[in-house]
Amino acid sequence: MLWKFCLPLFGSIIFQQLYNIADSFVAGKFVGEDALAAVGNSYEITLIFIAFAFGCNMGCSVMVAQLFDAKKFRDLKTAVYTTLIASGVLCAVLMILGLGFCGSLLSLINTPDNVMADSMLYLRIYCLGLPFVFYYNVATGIFSALGDSKTPFVFLAASSTSNIAMDILFVTAFQMGVAGVAWATFLCQGVSCVLALLFVFRRLKTIAVEGSVPVFSWNLFRKIAVIAVSSILQQSFISVGNIVIQSIINSFGSSVMAGYSAAIKLNNPVVTSLTTLGNGVSNYTAQNIGAGKLPRIREGFRAGLKLVWLLCLPLFLLYFFAGRWLLLLFLQDQSGTAMEVGVEILHILSPFYFVVASKLVADGILRGSGMMGKFMVATFTDLILRVVLASILSSTALGTTGIWLAWPVGWTVATALSICFYRTGLWFGTD
Repeated sequence: MLWKFCLPLFGSIIFQQLYNIADSFVAGKFVGEDALAAVGNSYEITLIFIAFAFGCNMGCSVMVAQLFDAKKFRDLKTAVYTTLIASGVLCAVLMILGLGFCGSLLSLINTPDNVMADSMLYLRIYCLGLPFVFYYNVATGIFSALGDSKTPFVFLAASSTSNIAMDILFVTAFQMGVAGVAWATFLCQGVSCVLALLFVFRRLKTIAVEGSVPVFSWNLFRKIAVIAVSSILQQSFISVGNIVIQSIINSFGSSVMAGYSAAIKLNNPVVTSLTTLGNGVSNYTAQNIGAGKLPRIREGFRAGLKLVWLLCLPLFLLYFFAGRWLLLLFLQDQSGTAMEVGVEILHILSPFYFVVASKLVADGILRGSGMMGKFMVATFTDLILRVVLASILSSTALGTTGIWLAWPVGWTVATALSICFYRTGLWFGTD
């Protein structure tokens, strides 16, 4: 059951990652190395916005899943409407801040002058499309909570595939450069968002309730916010940590930036896919808690581990042994500094995918069961270790290699914590 539910989620996140992969591919191949560095540099800042959208997704998803399994359909609809309203307000604030301070943020992370203009242009266009990012994430959270992970997958697959064609068209035929890459993503994300919302409202109409449904509830808002804020803080701190690391990387020049950008475009889909499967475990956990079936949570943990490890094995082999050829999707020079940096990153990170995958499955159960304090401890331990070690080791003889080595250390320590916390849950000792 968990496998059937999670596999479409995995497919969805792969196609969602294709947006940024396509942007980097077209920028690197058709515009140049500086354009690739600019897109990758801006991407670290966009992850802050995605963190807020992801938090709205998780808050709504966990609450709707609990209400759905408890058959409280009136409250379920109110929870959806409450999330849509709150997400809209939050999105508007972030758009204003993003458009007003993107230049300051880029300067803060030591963006080189030769990529500053393109980085700022990409980031501003991205900010204009934030409503699409927010409402698509909320819509997918609702679908997942209702047990339907296939519908958003279909929308996203069509949208992200068309984004590749739009990227190439805008850059090659219209000669729009980095702006073309950004506008193509804007348009395609908009289409998938509108379709997803239409189908959400169509699905809600099929759920019959008696009497009128309130469009906002402070009580439900507080419950959603507890989960959402924790997820936002988690993802935001991770994003801030990544930005600090990006600023360290930027100090080594645009070639290292380009190599990191290319490698991280291969690494991010893996970690994000594993995170999404962990989100599926969160919904599974919330549903079983709502139904009073605690022993099934342990079954879900074992099934989740099998699923993520099966995913990690081919990706590890592919990245470790064929990483150089995959990096050619973004880089033109097979022997330059950027290529060597990218290969080194993949060689260091890919063997530890099995470790971080285990953490994310355990995290899914912690989050779905409301053990947010322990979840945050494990997450922040990972982040703090990576940022501190990256800063210290990069200033030694290791140079940039020290930055990449910080990842496995943070992942390993945090995984040990997450699994220990999972084993303290009420599902142990139940039959």
